[in-house]
Amino acid sequence: MIAPSILSADFAHLADEAQAVAGADWLHVDVMDAHFVPNLTLGLPVVESLLKATEIPLDCHLMIEDPGRWAPPYAEAGAHNVTFHAEATDDPIAVARDIRAAGAKAGLSVKPGTPIEPYLEILREFDTLLVMSVEPGFGGQSFIPEVLQKARIVRNLVDSGELRLLVEIDGGINADTIEAAAAAGVDCFVAGSAVYSTADPGATVQKLRSQAASAWSH
Repeated sequence: MIAPSILSADFAHLADEAQAVAGADWLHVDVMDAHFVPNLTLGLPVVESLLKATEIPLDCHLMIEDPGRWAPPYAEAGAHNVTFHAEATDDPIAVARDIRAAGAKAGLSVKPGTPIEPYLEILREFDTLLVMSVEPGFGGQSFIPEVLQKARIVRNLVDSGELRLLVEIDGGINADTIEAAAAAGVDCFVAGSAVYSTADPGATVQKLRSQAASAWSH
């Protein structure tokens, strides 16, 4: 699955930018509050507008404080998948259950420096694990390959039947890095500048999907 990130799109023409990747599996929306991360992007009103402008399921990645308060409204608005950060709450299970009750899939994200082991027991409460392969907050950063071990650990648990969830990766994904991530067992690849910096974003989505499919070791 390929999820183009509109963080790298033209914010003045988001409806057109969504249409440019009409063949994508998800449309990744980075929500930042300038508190949990040092950047401020878009919020719920823009997501509500995007939901009217595209049929691509929205994958909302909330890089925000207090997700227990702010995450469920994204699900209520119609987002397909709502992901929040493990580092942002003391009760991730409660947040996940509220997101699911509001009608969306629930995702847990971990920063590059956050170990996955403390969260393995609670991943059964989630539909998605989003492994950050750059520090959250800004697009265009370089891929951190060491995080792929987290994907391998969780992929093994999924393959053994201990977990049922989708493994997603976000940060520095492009034609040079997607195959390594796919080989580690990642299911869904967030790509921002690698898609929107090209002349034909839709064709780039297809190329990245083909690369991932050929490298996937599962």
